[in-house]
Amino acid sequence: MISQKMQEALNTQVNAEMWSAYLYLAMSMDATDKGIKGVAHWFRKQYEEEMEHAFKIVEYLGSQLAKVELKAIEAVPTTWENPLEMYVQALAHEKKITSNINNLCGQAIEEKDYATQNFLQWFVNEQVEEEASVQEIIDTLHFIGDDQAALFMFDNSLKGR
Repeated sequence: MISQKMQEALNTQVNAEMWSAYLYLAMSMDATDKGIKGVAHWFRKQYEEEMEHAFKIVEYLGSQLAKVELKAIEAVPTTWENPLEMYVQALAHEKKITSNINNLCGQAIEEKDYATQNFLQWFVNEQVEEEASVQEIIDTLHFIGDDQAALFMFDNSLKGR
């Protein structure tokens, strides 16, 4: 069993993961509206991953006989100027999630909650991957600049994710 404090913190993270999913779904829809289907596909896949992350925590809470408390999801932005703006915001958000995960790890260490420490390690590794993936796209978009042909080709490459 986990502490009440850890239960509350993990429930807060479920909400953060759901908000992340909602953000990426909004980005996918905005990219669809703008006709950048590869970007839309990439963010739709991110949406699916974030939902999986939330459910992974929900399952862990259940395995620890802890109560899952679904909270309201705050509204997210719905439009962006261009793909670069989307990915810059996505990276900032992923860094916030990394901070959340690190704080959860710190709390688990403080509480000597070894099971939760072990569980959270997957999220630590996932966040390293998430940040690197988004940063790589940002770097590519900076390189592309205003070259519409290059953006078209890059957008098509994102459909393969």
